[in-house]
Amino acid sequence: MEFLLTLLGATLRIATPILYGALGEMIVERAGILNLGIEGTMLLSAFGGFVAAQLSGSIYLGLIVAVAIGMLLSLLMGFLSITLGLNQHVSGLGITLFASGLALFLFRIIYGGESIPPALEESFPQLRIFGGTILEPVFSQYVFTYAAFLLVPLLAWLLYRTSFGLRLRSVGENPEAADTAGISVFRTRYVALLMGGALMGLGGAFLSLAQLGAFTHGIINGRGWVAIAIVIFGNWRPWRVLAGALLFGGLQALQLRLQAEGVQLPYEIFLMLPYVMTIVAIA
Repeated sequence: MEFLLTLLGATLRIATPILYGALGEMIVERAGILNLGIEGTMLLSAFGGFVAAQLSGSIYLGLIVAVAIGMLLSLLMGFLSITLGLNQHVSGLGITLFASGLALFLFRIIYGGESIPPALEESFPQLRIFGGTILEPVFSQYVFTYAAFLLVPLLAWLLYRTSFGLRLRSVGENPEAADTAGISVFRTRYVALLMGGALMGLGGAFLSLAQLGAFTHGIINGRGWVAIAIVIFGNWRPWRVLAGALLFGGLQALQLRLQAEGVQLPYEIFLMLPYVMTIVAIA
């Protein structure tokens, strides 16, 4: 029982940044934009939030900066793909390369030759809702995690129970018909990009301001690409996206747990297990 509860707690924690990224990507794709800049957006948000928190001494300012960076990079994606009409795939990949390079460049300027800068003196704490009980391993989570899971029903309601959600889905499914009906495709897609960028920024902030309380250039480690795969797996629906994030988080937690238990298998097998199973699930 203890093994399962600990595994479930780790699953929720590992799924959190991926869920933020996937929900943000889902909103954007619902509006008809494929944002391949998610990996770079999460990375630069994590870096910017960390630096802001470290220099100011306020993790809340760091959180605001991380979200702002996510939204700014999404605006850049909108300018390139919507305003200028450039290819979405090229624009998104360009943003990922730009953001990754900028994060590394600024990292070296600020921290010099340090591979890992000093950790934050203060990071977001875990909230132990059922402390001292058997459920403590499951419900000892960061506020980011609770908020991410609350976002799922909220976004489901927004997409399927509001006029905004109807306009958003109309723009993504048939922009010509939406435009004929008087819906501003331009404005709706920009709003979706801003919403998605904010969520991607939160995903990056979770890693550098809460879970790790530090920053390394490999902090995102492909989570953005996994988020895109999970959106496809979830068929662009919030609850299914949640299921995909939990599936990946569970597999990641399992491989870490099996390594800790000393299971005699090459470590490469453990590392590739979550990604292979995600591909199989999508297929």
